[in-house]
This record gives sequence, C-alpha cells and structure tokens, in this order.
Amino acid sequence: MTSSWQRKELPFLILYAVGFYFIIIRRSLQISRDHYTKLYGLRPGWISDRLNDVSDAQWRNFRGNLPILTLVFGIFALVATVSRSYGLKAKGMSIVWLLLSMAYLSYLHGACIVYILSIASANYLLVKVCGRTKYAFLLWIFNLTFLICNRVYGGYPFSLLGPKWAYLDNYRGTFRWHICFNFVVLRMISFGYDYHWAGHDNRFDQEKHVQRCNNCSSGKTCYQLLQGRSLKSDTFSLTIYLCYLIYAPLYIAGPIISFNAFASQLDTPQKTYSVQDVVWYGLRWIFSLMLMETMTHFFYYNAFAISGTWKYLSPLDIFVIGYGVLNFMWLKFFLLWRYFRFWSLVNGIEAPENMPRCLNNCYNLESFWKNWHASFNKWLVRYMYIPLGGTQRKLLNVWVIFTFVAIWHDLEWKLLSWAWLTCIFFVPEMIVKSAANALKVESSFGKFLCRELSAVAGAITITCLMVANLVGFVIGPSGINWFLSRFLQKEGLPTLGGMFITFYVGTKLMFHISEAKKNVRGR
Repeated sequence: MTSSWQRKELPFLILYAVGFYFIIIRRSLQISRDHYTKLYGLRPGWISDRLNDVSDAQWRNFRGNLPILTLVFGIFALVATVSRSYGLKAKGMSIVWLLLSMAYLSYLHGACIVYILSIASANYLLVKVCGRTKYAFLLWIFNLTFLICNRVYGGYPFSLLGPKWAYLDNYRGTFRWHICFNFVVLRMISFGYDYHWAGHDNRFDQEKHVQRCNNCSSGKTCYQLLQGRSLKSDTFSLTIYLCYLIYAPLYIAGPIISFNAFASQLDTPQKTYSVQDVVWYGLRWIFSLMLMETMTHFFYYNAFAISGTWKYLSPLDIFVIGYGVLNFMWLKFFLLWRYFRFWSLVNGIEAPENMPRCLNNCYNLESFWKNWHASFNKWLVRYMYIPLGGTQRKLLNVWVIFTFVAIWHDLEWKLLSWAWLTCIFFVPEMIVKSAANALKVESSFGKFLCRELSAVAGAITITCLMVANLVGFVIGPSGINWFLSRFLQKEGLPTLGGMFITFYVGTKLMFHISEAKKNVRGR
C-alpha cells in the first residue's frame, strides 16, 4: 500500500517543486528589478549589463582576490609536485610547505605574523609539558583565552606594546590575522589532543575498520582511518606542527583537518581521488562559480538583507528574500571551501568535504549540521562531543557545543541567540527521534502514518532552521518580534501556510531522494 502510494505521489511532488521554483525565480527577478535603486552593494557587472550584488564582504573579498589566490595556488602546487618528485617525505615536505606558507602569511598579515608564531610556540610548549598528563585540559583554557582576547583587543595593535612599536601598525598586511586565527585555534587543540591520545592505548581498531569500510577495503584510505590511527612520537615535531597550523591551502577558511590526518598524508599523498577525479572536481567548481555569478547578477538577495529594504516588502517577498539569502550563503561557503579543498587535493592532502549535501536536501537538524561545515562537525565530535560523554549526555552536550561554536565565530549576541535557538529546536527533535526508534511499526497503514508525521516534523524543522539562521546571521535577536509579527498577522498567514506546505512537499521529495540513493547503493 505504502510503496504504491509513494510511486503515485512522486509526479505530483515534482510538479509542485517545479511550480514553487518558477514562482521563486519570477518573484526574485521582479523585486530585484523594482527595488535595485534602494539597495547597497550593487556594482556594474559583466552579464547583460546588469548590476552585480557584491554586498557580502566575505564574498567580495574572495572574488576580488581570486586571481592572486590562483597564482599562489599554481606556485604552491608546482613546488610541491617537484619536491615530491625528488622523494621528499614527511619532514622534508613539512619544511617546503612551511617556507611557502610563511611567505604567504607574510603577505596576508605582515608584521602580525609575530603574534601567530608566538602564540603557536607557547601552545607547542604547553602540549609538550602537559599534553600527556592529567592537566591536558589546560590546552582548552589556553586556546579559549586567546580566542576571546584576540577579538576583544582587535588583534592587538602594536601601539599597545609602546609608542616605539606603533609604526608596525602600518604593516599589518591585507587580512586581519585574528580572524584567520580562529581556525589555527582548532588546529592547536587538535595537535594537543592527538598528541595526548598517542601516549595512551589507541581504541581505534584499524583491522576491523578496513574490513567494514568500502574505501579502505578497496585499497584507498578514508578520512576516519587517517584520523584514527596513532602516529609515531617523532611526527609531533615543531616543524610538522607549524606546517600543519599555517598550511596555505587550508589556512584562511579550512576545511578543518585533524593533525593525525594531515601528518599521515605528508609521507603518502592521498589516494582517494585520482588525477581525473581532481580535474573533474575543479571543473565542477568552475560551473558552481558561474551559477553564483548568475545568481548575484539577477537576484539581489543579500543586498536586500544588508540594506534592510526587505522589511518593507510583503510577507511573500520577505519569504522569497529570506529563502534566497540562505541559498546565497550556502553557495558562497560551498565555493570558498571547495576552492581551498581543491587546492589541498592538488597538493596531495585530502581534507573532509565541508558541504557534502545541498542545503535544500536536509529536513532535520542533525543531518543539516552534519552537512553544513561538515569538517567542523567532525572536529566537534572528536574533540568535544565524545570527550564530554557522547550520546550518554547528548541533551546537555548540544548546549555546550553550540555555545562554543557561537563564540568561535564571533563575540556577538546574535550568534549566541542563534546557538541557543538551535539548541531549543534540537532537544525536541532528539526526544522524538529516540521515541520513534523505540517504536516498531509493522502495518502498512502504520508505516504510511509514520511517513506523513515525519514529513510534517520535517516541515516544522526546516521552518525552525530558517528562523534560527536568519536570526543568527541576518536580522539578529532584535528582529525576531518584527519577523513573527509580519507572518502572524492576517496578511502573512497565507504565506506562512504556503511555506509550511512547501516544506512538507520538500521533505517528502527528500525521502524519495534518500530511498533512491539507498536502492543504488544496494545494487
């Protein structure tokens, strides 16, 4: 009964989705055309004489610096390839990459490279002294202190050290060092705890993993194996440590890779991707870049959010802009992270994929956070979630972890609001999931009912995710009352109802996609 109904509903679901995106595209074009004179951050573009939305500072900087980044990419790849051809292994490759990365950092941060090396050296000394003792927790205190102080003191102007050092503030480079240093903090903690665990019995069963893992059993090496197996003591040297912290391809934005996984690939470059796979990966990135250029030339989503103009639109148009902003953010981070991951792959270092699944193919919070900044999720699981007790303290752990994630991003109330809102939405989902897993449904009607209830729950979750992310990254906590008032008044209720139905249909489509993938894997 259920499978027959699923086959019958699929054409209607697809038809609805096509209609939905037709309305979104048509309405986006219309409001962008009607209001472009009121928007900030639009610049002359190169597609059909249209203006280009470069209102997002992060995207504008990346796009503007893409030529020089690609030049550095090419030089780095050439030197690394030549070095490997001469048979350089871990220590030799770490020295080559360290020298190249130091030159790269000198351009980025100028004299501020002194701060990076000083804090990194102090952390290395702390790891060597306390890393294999019961005082390893001091690594967390040390790194959290600098994470917060770096932001509070704005990267420490040299004038704070005295008038005679003030002239160095004219040589701070092109990029604020304390912004990039957030990633360095994660790497310093990773190095410290991988060193700590290397001195204890390794619970990771390599043989069992190779038998169960499709990648590893076929002769390749997956990320979990690279991360899980222990390294020799001489791998935790100062040279390899510094190389890991400032490795140029992953320095600015990640993806985040554990020390074990990084150091394991110094001797033997990654084997998961063939040359053809890496080339195809790069070509797909270029296609995605063209998609982004098309979006920013025709749909001014972010400019509406930055300008505040969307607050005066109808509830339907507010939804269109809100949905568009989230898709813009997803595609922006997708392009940034994949560019740097591609650079790293060319050099033989495989980092985790940060966006393995599209934003529009996640219907619960757990799957969303496993697929948005996925390398950070893996880091959080390894260095926070499991040490804090894992599934035994899951309801408590999410509050600690999301609060850390908010502070790691920046010291802003709207990010803490985003973190705590996410936790509020997360807790009911975990309780319902736990209850659903304990409940076994045998009848066809029961399975049908469970599927429908799951679709309704998915629609609610997507709505909550949309609200939480808009609060955290667009409107802030002060905008919650305005946002709710626009949709809970008479004019907004039809849009709210249509939005919920759309998310319900979208969730059911995601069920079909998931089942199709399972069928393909099972063949």
